[in-house]
Formats: sequence, structure tokens, C-alpha cells
Amino acid sequence: MNDDTSVNGDGSNGGASVNAVRGMAPSDDVSTGRAGAAPGGRAAVIVAASVALVVIAIAAFSFGRLSTLADPTPTDASAEAGFARDMQVHHLQGTELALIVRDATDDPEVRLLAYDIATTQSQQAGQMYGWLSAWDLSQSGSEPSMAWMSLPADAGSSHEEHPATHAPGAPMPGLATPAQIEELRTLRGVDAERRFLELMIAHHQGAVEMADAALARASNDDVLRLAQSIVDSQTSEIALMQELLAERG
Repeated sequence: MNDDTSVNGDGSNGGASVNAVRGMAPSDDVSTGRAGAAPGGRAAVIVAASVALVVIAIAAFSFGRLSTLADPTPTDASAEAGFARDMQVHHLQGTELALIVRDATDDPEVRLLAYDIATTQSQQAGQMYGWLSAWDLSQSGSEPSMAWMSLPADAGSSHEEHPATHAPGAPMPGLATPAQIEELRTLRGVDAERRFLELMIAHHQGAVEMADAALARASNDDVLRLAQSIVDSQTSEIALMQELLAERG
């Protein structure tokens, strides 16, 4: 398995499709950190993966700053700013969950899926950080999380029917609780795979809900492109994860 997955400017996965792994067989390549790796190989992979994610996030930050130059600057209380702040938090937890399971299983399908999720979501988080920096807005904001989802939808938007179901300050949809994350850390093998898939399906469903809300409320072209990319890619991954979960009972 080659983990050198590329990511496009809109945050979508431009490299190996997670669906393509269905026909792959495991190998003993040290670079994968799977069974057969040399002693210390798994630890080296964790460090390498972490460094790669930092590089991806920095590149995405730079891209995020440059991509906002042509659009009017969103305000602090705008849907664009709220989406960028809250989806960063959401994506960083997704990256955390993916890295946990990638070290807890040798299954090639789950490991490739986890790698794709970690790289894509860390890249997108860096891009949204770059937006806020370019807009000269605080990363934390003055309003509670999810307040932007209570804004009215734009008239004429194809997503106008999306209801505001989350009160300001309410937990973001799909976030795993600290207890659930700690539970995942204790699991190995199929048990870890099953719990990860359960958590990540809910996590993706929450992200799609947030992205749909942004599509109904934002006007910034870069935000709309990223939100649509999240809807498309994570809807596809939900279907794949449901299939993988069914295979594990």
C-alpha cells in the first residue's frame, strides 16, 4: 500500500480512492507499519505520519490564505467564519480518530481509509485556518460554536430547506465524546475497527449536516466549494464504512 495520497486544492482526495483498496492484499512493507515490519517500524510510521500531516496542514494554510483574495471579506459573525471555526474542530477530531485506529489494526482497508481521512481532514483544517487568518478574524470568534447554523438560509439557495437544528453552544453534530475516544484507544484489531467505523460514520454524518448548512448560508466561493466537497466525499465514505462495518458484524 502506498500512503503517498495527494490532496487537491478543494480538500478532496486526489490520490488513491478508498474504494480501490477492496482488491488489495496486505504486504510486509516497513513503510506501512503492518505485520512483518522491522522492530520500531510502527513507531517510525507514527512519527512520519504526524510529520506528513503537519506539512499538509502548513501547505493548506498557505493555500487557504491565497484562495480568499478575490472574495469580499466575511464578518466575524458570518456563516463563513462560523463554518471555518467549527469545521476545523470537527476535522481535527476526525484526524485524531483516524490516527488512533491506524495504529490499532493491521487491516489494509481500514488503514488506508484512516490515512485518507487523516490527510484530507488535516489539509482542510489547515485551509480553513488560512481563511480566517486572511480575513483577519480570530480563530476562536466571539460567538458560541454552532451559532452560525441558526442564521437564516439564503433565499433561492438549493439548500434553503436545511433547518437550523442546533442551538448556539450546542455540541457539534457527530463529535465523539472524550469517553468514546478513550475507549477506542483501548481496543485492538477487529474491535477497534468496529468501534472506529461506528464513530466515524456518525462523525461524517455530522460533517455533512454542517456542510449542508454552510451551503445554505454562505456566499464565499471558496467556502461553498469546500462545503460541497465535504458533502460529496464524506457521503461516499459513509457508504463504504457502512459496508465495512456490516462485514464485521
